[in-house]
Amino acid sequence: MPERTSGPLRVTVIADSDTRWKWGALTARRIAPDARIDARFLRGRATPTQRQLAELGITADSMTEQTTAEILAEVGADTCDVLVISCVGGTIQCFLHGLDRAWRGHANRPVVVTGYVGVVYEKLADGLLLRAGADVVLANSTDDALRFRAVYEGVGFPTGAIVETALPFLDGAPYRRDPSTPFTVTFAVQPSAPAERPDRLYLLRRAVEHARRHPDREVLVKLRSMPGEQTTHVEEHPYQHLMQSLEPPANVSLVYGAMGEVLDRTDLLVTVSSTAALESLYRGIPTAILTDLGIREPLGNHHFLGSGCLASWDQLDDGELPKADPDWTAAHGVALGDPYADLRARVRALLAAGRLPRLTPYYTLRTAPGYLPGILARQGLDPEGLPAVRAATAAGGSNRVRKAARRMIRKSARTAYRQGVQRVAPAIRRWGQL
Repeated sequence: MPERTSGPLRVTVIADSDTRWKWGALTARRIAPDARIDARFLRGRATPTQRQLAELGITADSMTEQTTAEILAEVGADTCDVLVISCVGGTIQCFLHGLDRAWRGHANRPVVVTGYVGVVYEKLADGLLLRAGADVVLANSTDDALRFRAVYEGVGFPTGAIVETALPFLDGAPYRRDPSTPFTVTFAVQPSAPAERPDRLYLLRRAVEHARRHPDREVLVKLRSMPGEQTTHVEEHPYQHLMQSLEPPANVSLVYGAMGEVLDRTDLLVTVSSTAALESLYRGIPTAILTDLGIREPLGNHHFLGSGCLASWDQLDDGELPKADPDWTAAHGVALGDPYADLRARVRALLAAGRLPRLTPYYTLRTAPGYLPGILARQGLDPEGLPAVRAATAAGGSNRVRKAARRMIRKSARTAYRQGVQRVAPAIRRWGQL
């Protein structure tokens, strides 16, 4: 990793899944389009595969898979100017404590940026307080910024770190119907909304029935991952497997690839609560948030109340096309313009400030003595933010062999875990229901 002299801003992105890498890397580009970006993928359940990374198509100057302890030992002011932590809330809390401990006594440290990768519809207080302490906490809309400040004010924590932006992957040309191509309906699926097999099979069957009712339309089922791969959320019942029992007509297709490329040929986006809906709304594509399974917090579709996009498959079968409310979209981060100017200004001000103060998470052993140690332990940190088990530093051939063996064991363990989640666990549950 190069030391700081001059030239492009150096941004390191820590990510623990494919979706969070997308958010973190694109956020880095919004901060500085010409930045040097170094990716640190946290080794774990959802570490992105090479296929997932290739599908996203987001390049970096370097990509490394590491443990929490390895990242804490290497990331600092000599390796980057800005650190974007794009992980689940508990992991962000671990890095805030771990980095504060690792950087003590250093003259300088990077600017630390974090936020949410999509719609914030659950665990608002918990997730926000786990992110509290970063230099910049990004809110993806005006509505989010208001809610975030209310949470911090409610516990007496400073709100100055909250910066309003938008989701960094909202882009693409405005929608215009191409009469020379079939009307295309895209059903953007999610790994965990809904989570239960009967609900997922119902939604997929309705998409197939829509194709049968409208043979002149193309129906695309946009998949998140291949069976065996993991994303931000565990997918126990992949739609690829469910489709095998439905015998779909020829105008139904399963598709992978970047969401933006699929939206390029979409005339109606249908989903439960995916952030793909925001990408679609940004382009002006008719967008339907399904109500078939109710409007419920666990599904996340309650976030779209007032959007004008709530609809059922019955309504879509009858030809209805939802029309988004412009006031709602403006308040929820789908407005045009440059929503990243404040972010760039904040980062520039912090970089110009010289020596930054220590990171100060809200959760400490004084404010949350019964909660924080368990959070830190999940990433192998002790209550002081230090790695609980330190890796040996001895060099030599035997050490290289041990490292290679550990890598092989980790890879095998990840594969076994993924197969257990995707295949064994669902089978056991089905046997239990017999």
